[in-house]
Amino acid sequence: MRLERSLPLLGLLLCAVFPLVSFLIGLSSQGEFLVEISGTTVTITCPLEDEGIKWDPSGKRGDIEERKFIIKDHDSTPANLSCSLGNKKHKLYLNARVCANCEELDALTVAGIITADLLVTLGVLILVYYFSKGRKGRASAGGDSRPRGPKMQRPPPVPNPDYEPIRKGQREVYAGLESRGF
Repeated sequence: MRLERSLPLLGLLLCAVFPLVSFLIGLSSQGEFLVEISGTTVTITCPLEDEGIKWDPSGKRGDIEERKFIIKDHDSTPANLSCSLGNKKHKLYLNARVCANCEELDALTVAGIITADLLVTLGVLILVYYFSKGRKGRASAGGDSRPRGPKMQRPPPVPNPDYEPIRKGQREVYAGLESRGF
């Protein structure tokens, strides 16, 4: 019962808090750097919009083009970068791993590879199913060493002398087996 009474209060609280949270997220997303990696080249775009941006690369060498700082032949070492305009300053800790022989794949290529792999696997499963479908009841020829010929009846099993049936007139053989009263 308590839960039923608190649901309207929870709904009212969400309606009041959601616009505030979305506003705060909007403010924080305005100050994000854009980092692009292609091979060993790293391009960083400053979130400030105006011209006259000053970059402080702290030991990194690179080309500056308007809002972009381009590091060619990056060696994957971490770096602290900052861009500023007047009294506004944005800082970035860059820890980008790059390699010279890497290939860039977009999401469509990766999805195509996964789809092709699934289709090939499904095709193999279907082929195995249809080729093994007709062999269900047959015995394998590899495990049987007898020659295949016309079907013959099996000979009767060899009698075991320990388990001979009791015959009339031979009761003395089994006379020692008397029923015991427990």
